[in-house]
Amino acid sequence: MTMIFCKLLTPYAVLSFLNAGVFKAATAAPSPSPGIQMTENGNENHHEHVKRGGTCDFPNYDGMVAVQQGGSNAGWAMSPDQECSYGTWCPYACQPGQLMGQWDPSATTYTYPKCQNGGLYCDSSGNLQKPNSGNDYCYDGKGTVVAKNTAGSGDVAFCQTVLPGNEAMLIPTLVGSGSQQTLAVPGTDYWASTASHFYVNAPGVSVADGCQWGSSSSPQGNWAPYVAGSNMDDNQNTFVKIGWNPVYLESSCPFNDVKPSFGIKITCDDESQCEGLPCSIDPSSNGVNEVSSSGGGSSGAGGGNFCVVTAKNGAKANIEVFDSGSSSSKKKREATRPEVSTTTVTQIEYRTVTVAA
Repeated sequence: MTMIFCKLLTPYAVLSFLNAGVFKAATAAPSPSPGIQMTENGNENHHEHVKRGGTCDFPNYDGMVAVQQGGSNAGWAMSPDQECSYGTWCPYACQPGQLMGQWDPSATTYTYPKCQNGGLYCDSSGNLQKPNSGNDYCYDGKGTVVAKNTAGSGDVAFCQTVLPGNEAMLIPTLVGSGSQQTLAVPGTDYWASTASHFYVNAPGVSVADGCQWGSSSSPQGNWAPYVAGSNMDDNQNTFVKIGWNPVYLESSCPFNDVKPSFGIKITCDDESQCEGLPCSIDPSSNGVNEVSSSGGGSSGAGGGNFCVVTAKNGAKANIEVFDSGSSSSKKKREATRPEVSTTTVTQIEYRTVTVAA
């Protein structure tokens, strides 16, 4: 069974989603890989007769990243039991810091079912159509948010959800211990002006294990303890969120009262340009579903608490993962006191549609 759904990815009121524009690529698109026939198609609606039994191969070029290749998805950013079949839209992942530049041009708002229509269109002849000829297949995000891993206990998998697409956490960004990676930050030119959304796994969880739909047997994938998100508005304000994953808090979750062994916080290269600091979750001082924030934090759908930092004027922010109770996190808390544990300020509802295929 394939679970397909559309939900609001950014459960906090401060993100202002503006009208979507169209990204205009400055460079020409590369030639297709052998065996792939790529066509430019500006037609917003596809009502062709679809042949049965055919699929389109993953093209694997221009920054694309094949994910979970062992399933029927064969590299496409789709559920493992989904194929890129004739007559369907097939989303794909891009390199860390980059965004998918192709989607159904007629899907301009965050509504089902068109919120599924990301990527390239596999037509009835098995050709992959590039719907937005002015966009690259992958393009650089705003570059204003960096994932840092200061934990000494292993690499960290930041797993981005696929939107437009099925919103599974399939897009990998691996941050090595002691290193950093730029995260994909959309501007208002991205699809429907939506934000990027990440599940943050514990140090030591690989992208192969963390960047896929999981189960309650392990706190990884969609059961990871923390989530994060970001986008930039037209005034060069980058909104960065960290919070508790509502699924981790569900009563049916076997580890909903277990403190993670790692923490997460937002820092800024120039703190004078950031509003909302401190914003952190450190299990050595915070209980499950608590955050430390000067603004008191907020509560989103499913009761997951979170905090938000605004980096102004194009300033850079960091989402830092650290070992719980580490000296660096303690020094940071001492330098940024006073702290206030989160309180419920606002409740944002998710709008979810689930379809069994």
